[in-house]
Amino acid sequence: MTRPDRTPVIAGIGLSDGPKAPHLDALGHQAQAMQRALADSGLSKDDIDGFGCAEAWVPGVPGVDLPETAEYLGLDPRWIEGTYTGGSAYEFQAQHAEAAIRSGMANTILLTYGSDLLTRMGRSLGTAYGRKPVGGAAYEEPYGKTTVAAYAMAAQRHMYEYGTTPEQLASVAVAVREHAAHNPQAIYRKPLAVDDVLNSRMIADPLHLFDCCAITDGGGAVIITTEERARDLKQPYVSILGTAARQNHWNISQAPDVTTTAGARSGPDAFARAGLTPDDVDMAMLYDSFTITVILLLESLGFCKPGEGGPFAEEGNLRLGGKLPINTDGGGLSACHPGLRGIFLLIEAVRQLRGQAGEVQVPDCEVALAAGSGGWFSTIGVTILGKGS
Repeated sequence: MTRPDRTPVIAGIGLSDGPKAPHLDALGHQAQAMQRALADSGLSKDDIDGFGCAEAWVPGVPGVDLPETAEYLGLDPRWIEGTYTGGSAYEFQAQHAEAAIRSGMANTILLTYGSDLLTRMGRSLGTAYGRKPVGGAAYEEPYGKTTVAAYAMAAQRHMYEYGTTPEQLASVAVAVREHAAHNPQAIYRKPLAVDDVLNSRMIADPLHLFDCCAITDGGGAVIITTEERARDLKQPYVSILGTAARQNHWNISQAPDVTTTAGARSGPDAFARAGLTPDDVDMAMLYDSFTITVILLLESLGFCKPGEGGPFAEEGNLRLGGKLPINTDGGGLSACHPGLRGIFLLIEAVRQLRGQAGEVQVPDCEVALAAGSGGWFSTIGVTILGKGS
């Protein structure tokens, strides 16, 4: 008896309105993204038997839990996933969904995210907020530490260890802004030069205004099913070649080394499972909460040696036509960052592999990598995707 092919693939993607959408709340973003992903794939809601969603905790913002979201979307899942690891949550969930498809626990899984953070918070700079002073945070929060301050400490240490310069950090922001210029949904599209970054106001030394991600509204949805099922659907499917996820700390005070990330372990795991190396990757979607985040991910994932991420960016390798184009939607720095950006990494990687990225299409894109970063580069999820056969 021949067993059915349960190879997991991505068969549908959808984005909600953004970057400013006062007509939608967090649930509305998820519903709209789900509807668009279903239309994209040709599936119906009745086909969905697995559901994943991660909810961010934001001070002063009413929370929406996973069961309430499933109810609002009208789903009846037999497999439910709610892993929360900050910005990397959807790379972690993609790994879990891959396993669920292979094992037969679900046949078609919907992952959704939605946030009205900009509408609710009324600001557009991702310097973030403090958290409840429990656990390791009890040694940090009383001193007024913010998210941007923690990343600034990492940037300062990287500069001390390797000679990384503010100009090299700024090169990351310049590269993704060039890509955002082609995205009508990007919050920032005006051309940006290195001097513009360096002349923008200092937020936390050495990070300037344009070294920091935006805050936006937005939502996304991804549908994962079997390759066998996807062959009959509307879009060319995208193969999930390898996934991995690791955590080496949560609070910045507990980080074993602020010049690297947990991607130094999850990256090699994902490449080994995919049977690939960093040289095989045609484009990457790297979490860009701050410019230093990209430098740390480049190095810890093996695209550069430690200390070489700054020169790599400065040489133009992250732009279209470079050795490793990144964040072709404009990234969190210039396009959208409504809270948990990991799902947007997967969506843009799929667009590239389908050949549907328009003016920012990477030629002959066969392999794309999405690396989500949660906390203070604490939890790194890596998903390696390939063009379907």
